[in-house]
Amino acid sequence: MYKSEQLAKQIRHLIENGTLKAHEKLPSLREQVQISGFSLITVMNAYQELESRGLIYAREKSGYYVSNTIVDVELARPLIVSLNSKVEINSLVFQYLKSIQGEHIVPLGSAFPSQDLVFSKKLTQIMGQIARNKKSYDAIDNLPPGNLFLRKLIAQRYCMQGIPTDADDIVITSGCMDALNLSLQAIACPGDYIVLQQNIFYGALQAAERLGLKVVTIPEHPQHGFDLEAFEHILKTYPVKVCWLMLNAHNPIGFTVNEEIKLKIAELLHQYQVHLIEDDVYEEMYFGQQKPLPMKYYDQNNLVLHCSSFSKTLGAAFRVGWVYAGKYSQHIQHLQLMSTISVNALLQNALVDFISNYHYEKHLRILRKSLQQNKLQFYRYIESHLPKGCKLHYYPGGYFLWLKLPESVSSMQVYEQLIQQNIGISPGQLFNVSEQKSQCLRLNCSFEWNEQFQQAVDTLLHSIGTFEAT
Repeated sequence: MYKSEQLAKQIRHLIENGTLKAHEKLPSLREQVQISGFSLITVMNAYQELESRGLIYAREKSGYYVSNTIVDVELARPLIVSLNSKVEINSLVFQYLKSIQGEHIVPLGSAFPSQDLVFSKKLTQIMGQIARNKKSYDAIDNLPPGNLFLRKLIAQRYCMQGIPTDADDIVITSGCMDALNLSLQAIACPGDYIVLQQNIFYGALQAAERLGLKVVTIPEHPQHGFDLEAFEHILKTYPVKVCWLMLNAHNPIGFTVNEEIKLKIAELLHQYQVHLIEDDVYEEMYFGQQKPLPMKYYDQNNLVLHCSSFSKTLGAAFRVGWVYAGKYSQHIQHLQLMSTISVNALLQNALVDFISNYHYEKHLRILRKSLQQNKLQFYRYIESHLPKGCKLHYYPGGYFLWLKLPESVSSMQVYEQLIQQNIGISPGQLFNVSEQKSQCLRLNCSFEWNEQFQQAVDTLLHSIGTFEAT
């Protein structure tokens, strides 16, 4: 049990036994720090947990007070996991992606960041220079596992995070999706059990459908993002072969799981000898000074295959990714030679020049700053104009906002109405195998705020209000 949960449980007990009366003021956050000995963030999390369950309420500029009504809900949430023996989502994804194509669509549903942010003039210049050199097109040196110099540069970036890595551990792929699919093929067979998060990038669901895997989904924890209790329950209950998880700047919701939970996940993987395919394509899109550690940092016995890409930071045209494959390197290379064969040699050579001369780091610093500004501007506007019954989730990192709609409103209905007005959004059904309607949707907030996006957001919010009224 986390410290914040311990404190919340203690305060709940005081409320239930009458020590704390209805409408009695609780100690301030700083007073509670002195009383309990816990940190300020722990106390804040405990108060927010109690408030979310209706046990206490906040008064502006006054503090927290005990609610009048005791909500008979245990702080420990019920375990809600779902087994799906047959996933069928590819047709829905195909129809959706076709519908949002075209320059006339306002791209709030796009999976890629604004091209204005990721475009690098310097990288384009490098491409032009090396394109005139015939040797740059030589495919032999760029066949699996990929360009040696590029693999060395990627290995160095792992080492900088304290992850011992050799160039031979890395296999260059045609984007992160290729890395993820090859990794899954190397580990799983039709009929195997795979663990996915309840809401997850639809590419994971498509991969499970294609390979005929049995999907067990794990719910998101409302406070921590990842539900450790449910995860351990799944590993005890099902013969799980592999997990496919996104723990940094999660798509579609946006949370980043803390280091304490990542360490526990690694311990459980080791205990049950389950592999993890880590989708970390947004690893460089963090806000602040500290880059979140990947699960590979906590890996035991080479159970984690870490996958990432340059396509989110440099644009969709640069579909160059990689997998930290370790002992699976040879197997993945064999699979690669039967599918994508190799990654564009020109792109690999250009990236070597771009990264080795420190242009990439400068590009990333500017990108992160712009993403943070743009996402915050979208959030502030939407939050201040939210219809009744909506909740907007904001997390520091990435470029997505996750909007929960009123229970009576389906995100698919909203999507269908907006696409007729040339506005794209991502309905929750794309990220969830549940047959129930989804009341959530994902918004791409990487774009510079302007009149076009404000009008599109206003139309979205009006549409939600209209459905709620009916």
